[in-house]
Formats: sequence, structure tokens, C-alpha cells
Amino acid sequence: MSQAFWIALVGVVPGTLWVAFAMFVFLTLREPIIQRFPQVKTFKGFGIEVELAEELLERAARGAETPVRTKASKGVVRRLDHAAEFLVGGRILWVDDQPGLNRPLAELFRAVGMTVDTARSTEEALVLLKQGTYDIIISDIERSGDPRAGIKMLRDLERHRILTPVVIYAMRFNPELGVDYRIFAGTNNPNEVVHYVIDLMERARMSLK
Repeated sequence: MSQAFWIALVGVVPGTLWVAFAMFVFLTLREPIIQRFPQVKTFKGFGIEVELAEELLERAARGAETPVRTKASKGVVRRLDHAAEFLVGGRILWVDDQPGLNRPLAELFRAVGMTVDTARSTEEALVLLKQGTYDIIISDIERSGDPRAGIKMLRDLERHRILTPVVIYAMRFNPELGVDYRIFAGTNNPNEVVHYVIDLMERARMSLK
């Protein structure tokens, strides 16, 4: 081989080794750093958390009755990043007799530091609400064959003087039919659910300052 080839090889190898070393350090220390500093959630240089959020939103969108635009989803991810300080430590109670359908969104909220508990019925929800405090209730409408289960739950919340704001998330939600006065917002769009959760958490945190 020519002398020029070896000179070029010597110039390239150190740079390549540094890249490999940097990747090794990142992969080795990433988990310990997150465990020691829970507030460190994003490594934007590698795009890991952003990719995770986009993947979860895409999975949630597949089950949505209303098409979800990719551009809108990217806006949700950006807002999640900006609102991180308001979301960490927040508590959501998700009432739905088919919790598996909401798993991507639930995982997304947990990934940003929120607690998400689930209940399959109004009765289960009331037990959990009496045991602890929640910032937000997310609920479906039709449950276990009752097309108005979610609306009836609102009246139960009133009877028990539970003032936790409610977001309705249901595939068949139709805002043209009107929204119950006890509902903060209703939608069939997963992106909008995220926006509503951020809205409520920002209000709750700002009211404490």
C-alpha cells in the first residue's frame, strides 16, 4: 500500500475511536444519570426521548377515529418538552373499561414523570379518588354496555364533592352534541388529550405560586 494511504488511515482512526468511546460512555452512564437525577429526561443530541414520544403518539393515533396529522404530533412533542416542569409529579386517574386502548398515551404521560392509575368502572374510580388525590380524571363515555356511563360518573363526582377536572377521551365523542358543564374538555384526538393535560397541569402549578 502507498505511503499516502497509511498517512490518511492514521488521520482517520483517532477520530473514529473517539466517536466509539463517546458512544460507549453515553450508553454506560445514561441510566445511572437518569436514576440519580430524575429531572434529566431528555438527551436531545441523540434524540432518544423525542423518538420515544413520537412513537407513542403514532401508536395512539392508530387507534384514533379522527386522523392525526404528523405535523400536529411534532408540535405536541415540542410542547411536552417545554412543559416538563409542570408535568413531573402530576397524577392522572384514567377511567375506561378497555385500558389497553389507552396504553400508548398512558406510557407517554408516565415517561414525562406523571403517575397514571387506571379504573375500569365508576365504582373503582370512586374508591381510588377517596384513597388519594388526583390532578386530572380522563374518562371514556360508553362503558360496559352503558352508552352514558361516563356522563353518569360526573353526577357521582358531584355527589361526593370531588372537584377534580375531567377530560373525556372517547373514539365516538361528538362535540356537536354538546359538552356537559362538568367536563373541562372532550375529544377523540390523542394529540388534543395531551394538550388538555398540559393545560390543566400548568393551571394547577401556576395557582400554587
